[in-house]
Amino acid sequence: MSARTFDVAEVEQAFRHFWNTGMIREDWVAWTELFTPDVVYYERVLGTMHGREAVQKWILPLMETYREIYGVYEWHTVDPSGRVVFYMQNRRDHPSGEGYLDFPGITILQYAGDGMWSSEEDYWAEKLAIECYKTYEKALREFDPHHRQKATRLHWGNGPEWTRGPASYWDLPRKEPRPSFG
Repeated sequence: MSARTFDVAEVEQAFRHFWNTGMIREDWVAWTELFTPDVVYYERVLGTMHGREAVQKWILPLMETYREIYGVYEWHTVDPSGRVVFYMQNRRDHPSGEGYLDFPGITILQYAGDGMWSSEEDYWAEKLAIECYKTYEKALREFDPHHRQKATRLHWGNGPEWTRGPASYWDLPRKEPRPSFG
């Protein structure tokens, strides 16, 4: 039995939509709908989830709790197997208004066709995430205790234009039509 292959341009289009839905628009309900119903989501630190509903039950409260974090694109690669690997920074703007706090992550996605993803594996630097959290919490107390609610996104990095969003979570567009695939 031969492995399924995809047109790389289709996988690229699906990945950009995936990135825009999650990292830019932060529409986590629409983002979970980009997974197949039987998705396997392996989160190295927080555990493995089976099924789209399990992913949604996990991601919605997580992203609400850590609304100050946003994803900053570094690079990605796509191949005909439908495998996409991307490297990003999980970023918080510093409550002082100067700079930001990062911890890196790598994700491996498996494309299933029709704009859907059948698996995701997330790997992130746990020690750095803890250090980032502690530094952020200290800076909240020192500079701006309401910074978390502001949910600023001031430092999108040097990625392509399609990887960057507005300056605040509150300025995000919420709905975008789903592109057609294949």
